[in-house]
Amino acid sequence: QVQLVESGGGLVQAGGSLRLSCAASGRTFTNYAMGWFRQAPGKEREFVTTINWNGGSTYYGGSVTGRFTVSRDNAKNTVYLQMNSLKPEDTAVYYCAAADGTGLYITSTDYEYWGQGTQVTVSS
Repeated sequence: QVQLVESGGGLVQAGGSLRLSCAASGRTFTNYAMGWFRQAPGKEREFVTTINWNGGSTYYGGSVTGRFTVSRDNAKNTVYLQMNSLKPEDTAVYYCAAADGTGLYITSTDYEYWGQGTQVTVSS
C-alpha cells in the first residue's frame, strides 16, 4: 500500500501562484511514477501532469503547459506541483496519484493509489 497526502491548496487570486505537495509513505517511492489530476464540480477528473520515477521525464496536459511544473524529491518521498499564472478555470480539487512503473502515465486507470485531494480556488 502507498498512502498519499496532499497539502498546499487554498484560495488565490487570478495570476497568483500556489505550490502543492504530496507526501508518500508505505512502499518504495521510486517504484512509482506520480501524477496530478484535478476535478472541478460537475466535471470529469482531468489529467494535469505526470513525472517518472527519477524525475527525468515529465508530461503535461494542454491546459497547464507552460504554467505548471511538476517535480519530485525522492529523498523526501514527496512530489510537488508548482502552479503559476493561475486562472479561475484552474479551480478544482487536485489529487496526486501513484502508478507502479517506470514510464509516464496519463490516464487515471493507470494509477493504483490516490490521495484525498486538496482544494484550489482561483478568484477572478
